[in-house]
Amino acid sequence: MQHDLIAQARTWLAEDPDPETRDELAALIDAGDTAELAVRFAGTLQFGTAGLRGELGAGPMRMNRSVVIRAAAGLAAYLKAQGQEGGLVVIGYDARYKSADFARDTAAVMTGAGLRAAVLPRPLPTPVLAYAIRHLGAVAGVEVTASHNPPRDNGYKVYLGDGSQIVPPADGEIAAAIAAVGPLAGVVRPEDGWETLGEEVLDAYLARTDAVLASGSPRTARTVYTAMHGVGTSVLTAAFARAGFPEPVLVTEQAEPDPAFPTVAFPNPEEPGAMDLAFATARRAAPDLIIANDPDADRCAVAVPDTSVEGGWRMLRGDEVGALLAAHLVERGATGVFAESIVSSSLLGRIAEKAGLGYEETLTGFKWIARVDGLRYGYEEALGYCVDPEGVRDKDGITAALLVAELASVLKEQGRTLLDLLDDLALAHGLHATDQLSVRVEDLSVIADAMARLREQPPTALAGLAVTSAEDLSQGTDRLPPTDGLRYQLEGARVIVRPSGTEPKLKCYLEVVVPVADAAGLPAARARGAELLAGIKRDLATAAGI
Repeated sequence: MQHDLIAQARTWLAEDPDPETRDELAALIDAGDTAELAVRFAGTLQFGTAGLRGELGAGPMRMNRSVVIRAAAGLAAYLKAQGQEGGLVVIGYDARYKSADFARDTAAVMTGAGLRAAVLPRPLPTPVLAYAIRHLGAVAGVEVTASHNPPRDNGYKVYLGDGSQIVPPADGEIAAAIAAVGPLAGVVRPEDGWETLGEEVLDAYLARTDAVLASGSPRTARTVYTAMHGVGTSVLTAAFARAGFPEPVLVTEQAEPDPAFPTVAFPNPEEPGAMDLAFATARRAAPDLIIANDPDADRCAVAVPDTSVEGGWRMLRGDEVGALLAAHLVERGATGVFAESIVSSSLLGRIAEKAGLGYEETLTGFKWIARVDGLRYGYEEALGYCVDPEGVRDKDGITAALLVAELASVLKEQGRTLLDLLDDLALAHGLHATDQLSVRVEDLSVIADAMARLREQPPTALAGLAVTSAEDLSQGTDRLPPTDGLRYQLEGARVIVRPSGTEPKLKCYLEVVVPVADAAGLPAARARGAELLAGIKRDLATAAGI
């Protein structure tokens, strides 16, 4: 067995084109580190609806140039099988370790396979790539990014020519084409022949961002902005300048791209401590709001002044921002369909219904939300917002930031704040309070065991609220395709449990709805909501054994 493992590693080493991962793998072979080699060669990174994502390193279970070349070759074969020979593939990348290398390898493989390849001019936000696909008439797009994952991760996200991320059956067909790729020596990779795009593609995207704002709307909101060590700063500040907003005050320690993400444990605005420098900057600059992007700038986080919390600033939940933007678009006279994933707050449906607008729920991920017919606005509780589906059929942290800043400006002119509008929504539709129980694991079997336990022994009550229905979403519903998830309806509450699609986490999404008679009842409703959420979280953890 050990001999087979060493032989397998030597075969991989012989065709690895990257000196760095070759040295890493050679050292493991020389040291006879069969335990680590067994991990690296336990299989291959699986290509799914999120493409590829994993830790950087040598071997088929890590992200590296060998894995990326195979993925690109499989994608090229798939596109040609679809009759797209000679079609254009646009490639974007972030500022993570190896991202530029992976983008270049992809361009070389596409060129060698008889497709045309164009690479964005520099590390840019993921929504710029999503925009460029449709703007340039491409048949596919690739974004090299691991979004908000830890520093040692990277990823490979695939879009087709409609500008949205792949969904079944395309993901399975691409995975099969990747599996059919032979030795890397047979993958043609010329030294040149692809195009490196100029700034005009970014200029076209920036020109499009103006479309999300109402003509003549106030642009007075003052912001503190953090790019979280990612690629958002130059694009967001350019978009704000074009729109006529005050120049954002930058969190200087996090403004420039840095793949080490030195000031945060996880480069995700939702993670504890990630916003501390932004809060400190805001206490000095006293802006109207804080805006944060994740490292590839497709997500947008918002924080607001709140004297009731320690430090004077509060992060809004993704569901709160999702409802605020929906209310703003309704006020502006938006038409079309509002959509969200099943794990997001049911408040959006109530807002849409009252406004006489269409409403759809989808599975988790913008690959589903972006495909809703007639979509005008879509959001997901994980800080993702699609506010210009005609321009970017994906979440876009730049245009979402512009729309939040416009809303804050409108309210500011009225002597009001985003928190005041949230109060209005609670009085109109009931207080919708959401929270999440998220468990990061080292051993993925913990997640499988928890899901199995809940399937075998579903809870009958949580926080004293009776469970009125329990759905196993792996069976699918009349409106949703099958997915690995569980949904519980309670009296005045809802719970969804699912494994994360991009991280080793079990995620449980909780929502309670508390009726509110008048403004005087808001504090009691919030207290009741918090109490119920805490109880559901406690009882659900017990039921799942986590």
